[in-house]
Amino acid sequence: MSNNRVKISLILLLFIAALWGCNKTHNENKKPNVLFIIVDDLRPELGCYGNENIISPNIDALAKDGYKFTHTYCQVPVCGASRASFLSGVRPNKTRFVDFDAWAEKDAPAAETLPMHFKKNGYITISNGKVFHHITDSEDSWSEKPWAPNTPWRDYLTEQNIKVAKKNKREIKKYVAASYETADVDDYAYIDGKVAKKSIDDLRRLKEMNKPFFLAVGFRKPHLPFNHPKKYWDLYEEKNIPPADNPFVPKDAPSASIHNSPELRVYTDIPKQGKISNKKAKELKRAYYACVSYTDKLIGDVVGELKNLGLYNNTIIVLIGDHGYQLGEHTMWTKHTNYEISLNAPMIVRVPGMKKNIEITGLTEFVDIYPTLCQLAGIDIPNTANGKSFLPLLTSKKEEITDAVFSRYKDGESVRTERYLYTEFRDDKGNLYAKMLYDHQIDPEENINIVDLPKNKVIVTHLAKLLQKHREKFSG
Repeated sequence: MSNNRVKISLILLLFIAALWGCNKTHNENKKPNVLFIIVDDLRPELGCYGNENIISPNIDALAKDGYKFTHTYCQVPVCGASRASFLSGVRPNKTRFVDFDAWAEKDAPAAETLPMHFKKNGYITISNGKVFHHITDSEDSWSEKPWAPNTPWRDYLTEQNIKVAKKNKREIKKYVAASYETADVDDYAYIDGKVAKKSIDDLRRLKEMNKPFFLAVGFRKPHLPFNHPKKYWDLYEEKNIPPADNPFVPKDAPSASIHNSPELRVYTDIPKQGKISNKKAKELKRAYYACVSYTDKLIGDVVGELKNLGLYNNTIIVLIGDHGYQLGEHTMWTKHTNYEISLNAPMIVRVPGMKKNIEITGLTEFVDIYPTLCQLAGIDIPNTANGKSFLPLLTSKKEEITDAVFSRYKDGESVRTERYLYTEFRDDKGNLYAKMLYDHQIDPEENINIVDLPKNKVIVTHLAKLLQKHREKFSG
């Protein structure tokens, strides 16, 4: 390690020691608590991110009390692989963390998961709801058995509607319903309400334990089906729901970059092929917005209890969506693409005693969360953690810690720089068969693929070399 890096590390450690020395709670915790909130399919379409159509007061308030990151990228735009990656701190490759069915303990058995590392450093670690995609993945990472409501797959439906289905002798199984449900029920009728309630109960228990905790809370909404209590549907009027600005395939985009929205097509009110009607698109977007507002309310309940218990001033809060999401852009719905809108995800970090209401525009990625939380908690960073701590972004005026971040999905490998998003598509033998380049300075919506323009040859060569170097480094 160079002398400069040693100096920087010492300065950061002294800063952290001073920070927590000034912010102990009445119970004299020596280490900060961590509340890690993971929201399934939440894209950065929130009030604090400049979307005036979304009602998200609690997330917005959290952003005002901390740091809002505008250029954070997931490693894989699908829930299982994304979570296995950032919870293990390990990057994906062609054979690791490939799809929704990824397991951290199977794909990266040598890596110590983030909650396990905190557990070994004296933390009580608790998992509620959807944290890992598979609830039994890396189960020994938690001090208590990971918890989720014990209901069938159709737990997305309210108990009320499950009873109606059974009365009508309709089988309760996967994909038997429409793409959204807006039921006249309270906040706790759906699975996420139960997760919030359990998390609030746990906070009360944790306060009495008088030990530092790492509480992970995973909310399913706004994942499909977009089910929510009716009062959140009523917050929005269909006439005020904006359609996607670019509901068309980008000019000169490779066919490999476009899919038929298979995750949406399985629902009973969605055509198996062809265009989603404008009316249905508006309904879907309204239901998505309602789910965001519903989850926002539950997040407010959990954070509010943290404050009521006097734990807020000694708790780091990290809130992320597990990847981006498409709502009709480029003809597609859900995720599973190498476009910016699938890769860019919201991240809000609140650290007691540090700056508030700060926007961070530097490039960051989900694998950076692991080392950052370790540094904030004053514990060592395992050698298996592949990311870079973004603590320097929080403690100085530096605008970036890296000049490129990397994501992948199936055949597509992407590198994002401040200006460009470049993607290569390779087959199982490693042969390049398609590529795309988007210039975010002039085309932020990625409507024109400019990879083959002669004037871009130099930048394409440069970005291809970055991808190759990254591929070689993490191929094992």
